[in-house]
Order: sequence, then C-alpha cells, then structure tokens
Amino acid sequence: MTEPESAEYDYDVVISGAGLAGSAAATLLARRGVRVALLERRSDAEAYKVLCTHSLTANAYPVLDELGLVPALEEAGAVRNDARWYTRWGWIEPRAAPGGPELPYAYNVRRSTLDPLIRAHAAGTPGVDLLLGHQVTGLLREAGRTVGVRVSTPQGGREIRARLVVGADGKDSAVAKFAGVPARQHENARFGYLAHFRDLPLHGGIGQTWFLEPDMAYAFPNDDGVTVLAVLPDKKRLPAFREDLEGSFLAFVRALPEAPPVDSAERVSKIIGTVDHPLHSRRPTAPGVALIGDAALTGDPLWGVGCGWALQSAHWLAEAVAPAAAGRGDLGKSLAVYARRHRRTLRGHQFLSADYAKGRPFNPLERLMFSAAARDESLARHMYLFASRLIGPLRFLNPLALAKASAVNLRHRGASVPPARASRTGS
Repeated sequence: MTEPESAEYDYDVVISGAGLAGSAAATLLARRGVRVALLERRSDAEAYKVLCTHSLTANAYPVLDELGLVPALEEAGAVRNDARWYTRWGWIEPRAAPGGPELPYAYNVRRSTLDPLIRAHAAGTPGVDLLLGHQVTGLLREAGRTVGVRVSTPQGGREIRARLVVGADGKDSAVAKFAGVPARQHENARFGYLAHFRDLPLHGGIGQTWFLEPDMAYAFPNDDGVTVLAVLPDKKRLPAFREDLEGSFLAFVRALPEAPPVDSAERVSKIIGTVDHPLHSRRPTAPGVALIGDAALTGDPLWGVGCGWALQSAHWLAEAVAPAAAGRGDLGKSLAVYARRHRRTLRGHQFLSADYAKGRPFNPLERLMFSAAARDESLARHMYLFASRLIGPLRFLNPLALAKASAVNLRHRGASVPPARASRTGS
C-alpha cells in the first residue's frame, strides 16, 4: 500500500525495543540513510536481558562484523563458542579438518556485557535517536496501515509518526498485539533453570551440551570467567524442582556424564528460570509494521539460537526495506521481501525445534545422524554447521549426508563384532 505523498513523518522508522534486534536494526538502517527513533521502555541505558542462553551462534558473526562489534566483543572478554555434545553414543566433538579452515564461530558473552555495548553502539550512530523510558501504548493508523506509535514517557504521552514501525520488543510484543498479529504457539515439554558460576572448569575449556533424551543441560563459558550452567528437564521432574530448587538443580548437574565440578565453583547468581516456555511464531510483517527477533519467532532455549536469529532478522530487515523506509521505494513490496526471507530461512529450523520440544526421544533420522557424528569427524563438522544455523534442515539431512552416516554406522557395527563371531558369520 502506497503512502500519501503529503505524509509528514517525525522519523522514517520507529523501533520498539533497544535490545539486540532493535539496536542492530537501528544501526544498520541508519547507515543506509534511514532516520530512526529507537525506543526503550526502560530508563536505564545499562539494562539487559537476564534470562538468556548468553550465546551468539556462528550464523550471527557476519552481522557482528558488519556492525563493527567484533573488536569490542573480543576486548570485553567474549569467548569464542567452540562446543562438544554428549549423546548416548558418546561425545560429538567437532574439530577443524586437518589443513582446513577453522570452524566458524561467534561468541558466548553475558547480556550484562552485550546489551549495553550494542545499545551504546546504536546510540552513537548518526541518524539514530535513542529514546529511553519510552513505552509503546498504541499504534497510529491511516488508510489501513500503521503510520506511527503512541508512547508513554517520563514527561507524558506523545505520538511519533513514521513510515515503518518495527517490533523488537520480545515474545510478548506490544507492537504485534496492537497490530493484530497473532502468535502460533507450540508446547514445550521441558522447563529450564540456569545459574552463573565462576571458576567452573569444563572439559577442553569449551561449551558442553548434554542430550539425555528427553532431559537436556548445557554449560557455556562466558566473559570474566563466568560459566552459564543450565538444566532443561522433562516436566515430569517439575514437582521435585518446585519442592527443592537448589538441591534438585545441583543433583541434576552432578549426575551428568563428565559433570562439571559444580561444588567447587563459586555461584555468582541466583538460580533463575521458567517452568513454561512455549515456542511461538508470528507473521513477520503487517501493513507498515515489521517484527524482528523474539517478536517474530522464539526458538527452544535449549538450542541457544535466539540471539543469533535476533541479529540476523535485524540484518534481513535493513537490507530489504532501507530504501523504501527512507521514501525511495515501495514499502509494502520491501516488507514482502523481508517476510519471504524470514520464513524461508527459519521455518524449517522452527519446525524441528517445535517437534523436539515435545520431549520425545531422538527419531530415526536423528539417531542416524547423531550416532554417526559421534563416530566420524566430518559428520561432526556437518552437525556443527547445523547447530550453528549456518545450514538449514534440508542441507543437514541431504541424501549424501544420510548415506555417509549410514556407511559410518555400518562400519562401526562391523568393527564391533567379536573376531570369533565374525569368522562364523563369514563361513
């Protein structure tokens, strides 16, 4: 839908939410000549998200690089996120191929470090006005499309007109609610708790994830020597955790294979979490509105992909709509380009995540791929690319990969047959 030629706007784009997605989008849009109002309901520029995996998967690295944040993250002590994963077949331990390039990476970094850094980066970008203490209370609409927002501020209410309103305001997005964009929800059969520990040694000094079918756990080393340790049990365990949270949390960790020595480490945070974390997804656009980050889609926290998808969706939006948002193109068509890319890239990942969130054991294809990856280095690297969201489900489960996994497992079974039995079989 084309805007009236006489329309006057305070900004080209208003973004609600100055977290990862909103701050990244503001920076990338402003660099492309767009005037941006970046609204943050909290008044503290140092505010940050507390309940998070604190991990940026490797798919986010190109966005961090374009933002110019990589040197600042390294200086802040962010940890490159190498990883290993426990399965019933043993550990999957991705390593670079001999003589090949290093594995792609991004960073584990606490949100208390990351959020103020990326927000300050956005605020220092010419073309961005960071407006703290501004909470969206409604949308302005004309001729069937959104043309701005109503906000409450410490000084009272105001209206801000813009060609495009972006919801970067999380899973309970007010922008989505006011725009009438419903969420599709998928039940999560697991609950989750995490805590931060200092001086918690991990095998190889790298991130660990435990697939216990259906229970899960992970330990991610972060900046300043702090490790985020999370447990994600099946909800059948919830009564025990409700009765004794600390005791149940520590007992769960102690029982992990190659358990990190949690009793000798210093816990530097409360044990926090949620007993109900459904996955949800929304259409990422409406007339005059775009949704990015958790406002558009939340994944299962056990995969640690939310931060990476927040940055990627901000980048996709900026690439698609910047000219039109600045008044040099058709905004409706540009939003359609963004929506297609968002759906095409993330729909398959979300489908698999929602299915696994049911708390089921591995299905036959997962058993095939995980068991082979525990036995073969090239398949471990292949799985690492998928876990890092650098390839999608179709490439992960492509016919060549499935054939190789089958061959690896057949060789393993043949090698595990005792010699005497092998002789009888061959006769």
